[in-house]
Amino acid sequence: MNAYRTHVCRDLGLSQVGNEVRVAGWLATVRDHGGLLFADIRDHSGRVQVVFRDEELAQQLRDLGRESVLSVDGAVVERAPQNRNPELATGDIEIVASAVTVLSRVAQPLPFEISEAESVREEVRLAYRFLDLRSERLQRNIRLRYEIVRELRRFMDQLGFVEIQTPVLTSSSPEGARDYLVPSRRYPGCFYALPQAPQQFKQLLMTSGFERYFQIAPCFRDEDGRADRSPGEFYQLDLEMAFATQEDVFAVVEQVLDQLFTTFSDRERTPIPFPRIPFAEAMLKYGTDKPDLRNPLVIVDLTDHFQASEIRVLAGKTVRALRVPGGAQQPRKFFDALTEFAKSWGAKGMAWLKLETDGTVSGSIAKAFREEDVEAVTKATDAVAGDAILFAADTAALAARVAGALRTEVGRQLDLLEQDVFRFCWIVDFPMYERNEETGQIEFSHNPFSMPQGGAEALKAEDPTTVLAYQYDIVCNGYELSSGAVRNHDPELMVEAFGLAGYSEADVRERFGSLYSAFQFGAPPHAGIAPGIDRIIMLLADESIIRDVVAFPMTVNARDLLMKAPAPVTPEQLRELHITVKVPPAEQR
Repeated sequence: MNAYRTHVCRDLGLSQVGNEVRVAGWLATVRDHGGLLFADIRDHSGRVQVVFRDEELAQQLRDLGRESVLSVDGAVVERAPQNRNPELATGDIEIVASAVTVLSRVAQPLPFEISEAESVREEVRLAYRFLDLRSERLQRNIRLRYEIVRELRRFMDQLGFVEIQTPVLTSSSPEGARDYLVPSRRYPGCFYALPQAPQQFKQLLMTSGFERYFQIAPCFRDEDGRADRSPGEFYQLDLEMAFATQEDVFAVVEQVLDQLFTTFSDRERTPIPFPRIPFAEAMLKYGTDKPDLRNPLVIVDLTDHFQASEIRVLAGKTVRALRVPGGAQQPRKFFDALTEFAKSWGAKGMAWLKLETDGTVSGSIAKAFREEDVEAVTKATDAVAGDAILFAADTAALAARVAGALRTEVGRQLDLLEQDVFRFCWIVDFPMYERNEETGQIEFSHNPFSMPQGGAEALKAEDPTTVLAYQYDIVCNGYELSSGAVRNHDPELMVEAFGLAGYSEADVRERFGSLYSAFQFGAPPHAGIAPGIDRIIMLLADESIIRDVVAFPMTVNARDLLMKAPAPVTPEQLRELHITVKVPPAEQR
C-alpha cells in the first residue's frame, strides 16, 4: 500500500461507503461551522470533502494555511440527500476524518487564491505558475494536451509514419523569423541556431529513405507573442512524405484532424474534404489568408466601378466594400467607432453608406453617390434596404487588410459568427515571391524550399511575383494551424528559384549545403506540413489565449517570470564563449 494514500479522490464513491481510506492532497478550502469543520482535499484527480468532528483534529486544520499538503485517514460515509453536491464527482460521499498527517505547511501568505486565479493579473499568475497550475482549468488543459499528443502519435503510427528526433542545435537558416543563436565555446565567433522548424532535416530524411517521417517537434523563433502565438518556443506535428503530392498531404492531414477533433470535441466540424480557397480569392473575399468561415460576411471588390469616379476618397484606389446586415439601424457612434478601428489598421479613414428603409441613402459619402453608384454597390454586395455598406479604399494590400479587419470586427460586434462549430479550409496557390515595398527587391513570400508551380518555365517568366507555389495553409476558425508545401527537390531548379531572390549558387551551396548536396544523390519528390499543436489544443480546450494550454509559458514580451529569464550571465561564462556584451543605454532599449 502507498504510504500516503489508498485512493485518489476520483475513485471514491458510494461503493466505498463504510470503508476506511486514506487520501492525500492539498487543503483547498476550510469551512468552520463551530462543532463541525469541513475541508476539501484536492489531488490531481479531483477533490473530496472531509468532515472533522474531533475537536483536536479540527484545531489542526484551523492552524494550517490553505494549500498545505495533508494525508487524511477516515471512513467513507454517504451524504444526506439534501447535502449532496451534483457538481462534484465525489459529491455523494464524504470522509469522516480519524487522523491527519501534515506533509507540508504553507509558510508564506498565498499570492492569490487558487480558486480565484482567473481574476488575477497574468504577470502574477506566471510568476507563480506552479500555483496557477493547481487550478482545475489549467489541470484540465495540460492533461488534455497530454491526451491530444498521445492520440496524435497513435494516429501517425497507424498511418505508417516513423517518429524521428532531429537536432536542436543546428545552423542559422532564413525561414522568416529571427533565430535564437547559441554561441560555441569550442569555435570562437561561431554560433549554433535553435531550429525555427526541422525543415532541412526532414527533407534530408526523405533523401535517406524514410518515406514517412513525423515528430512532435520543438521550434524556436525570436518573434513577438500574441494571444494565439507563444514567443520563443512552440510545438508542432512535423511531418514529411516522400513520393507525395499536395493531394497526398491533404488526405493525411484531413484524416488526422478529423479523428482528433472527433475524439476531443462534440462540436460540429467541416466534413472532409475541406474546402480549398486560392490565396488571391481569400485576400479578396476575406481580407486575410486565415479566414474565419464562421463569419458569413464577404468582401466585394469595387475598384473598377470607382476607378474614374468623382468621389475623391474612392477614385483611383483599390476599393473593397463590406455589407453590414441591418446596419442602417446602427447609430452614428457605431460607424465612428469603426472608422477609428480602421485607422488603427493603417487606413486614413472609412467611408460608409446606409440604405434606409424608405429608399433613401445616408452616411459619410451619401451626398457624393449618384443613383448609378448606389445601384452598382447594392448589386455587387447583395445589400437590401436596412443594410449598411462599409468602404476601405487605399493600396491593394492596405485595402484588403483593413476590409478584413472590419469584417472580423463587425462579425464580432454584431454576434454574426456561427457558434460551437469548427470551420476548416485550405488556403492554396500562394505567391512564390513578393516585392519588398521599401527596396523593390524580390523576396520569398513564404517557405523558400517550395516547388514553384510550372517549374523552371514559370521561373523564367518576366515577373516573378506572378509565380505561384505549391504552398498551402490549413485554417480553422480564423487561426492558421499550419503551413506546408511540396518541396523543390531538383538542385538545378533550387538554384534558379533562390537566384530570383538574390541568392547566388555559391550562397545556396554555403547556406543550404547539406540539402543541396543531398539532392545531387537522388531525391524523391516530397511534401510536408507541420500543424501547430499549441493552437490545436487551444481550440479544443476552448481557450482564447495560447499560454493557457502551455505548462510554463513566457509572457507576451518573451520573459519567463518564474525562472527569471532572460537574465545576465557571469563574466566568466562570457569569457569562456569569447563574447563581449555591449548593453545599450536604457533610453535606446
